[in-house]
Amino acid sequence: MTSRDAGEFSAWLGELAAALRGEDDTDVACGSCVACCSSGQFIHIAPEEVDALAHIPAGLLFPAPRLPKGNVLLGYDERGRCPMLGDGGCTIYAHRPRTCRTYDCRVFAATGLLPDEPEKTGIAERAREWVFSFTDEEAKALHERVRGIAATLSSDVPATPRAVEALRRAISSG
Repeated sequence: MTSRDAGEFSAWLGELAAALRGEDDTDVACGSCVACCSSGQFIHIAPEEVDALAHIPAGLLFPAPRLPKGNVLLGYDERGRCPMLGDGGCTIYAHRPRTCRTYDCRVFAATGLLPDEPEKTGIAERAREWVFSFTDEEAKALHERVRGIAATLSSDVPATPRAVEALRRAISSG
């Protein structure tokens, strides 16, 4: 198995916290990986994401269930791929939705969880490759705390929201 440098854990967690607060995007070294773009995921787009909405054909969007009017979802094609994914990668990368800007498959490496849905096999494979580094024992302890929180969350919830919730709890507890 190939290992990929996920970065220093504490620094990464700080960057993720900023992304979760809507202050910044994540910076994932995706390279040629398009696992998240080809895993049958619906992409939420909020009404204030005017730039993204301007670059996505309206016929590809539909109202997001249980969310206020104006919130939409971008679906996927018959192969589970985002319709904005072309042969060379994302065709609207500079204008991609916030969901795409903040998605970070390293949440799985951080929490010890992996997506188990068949369509997310590529994400699980990439997540297994990420390896964090630690500057000190405190950073290692924080990583173990994140994994401990993740282990307490209900397995009835899919891995992605569980991983994000574990990280939110770890961040909020300081």
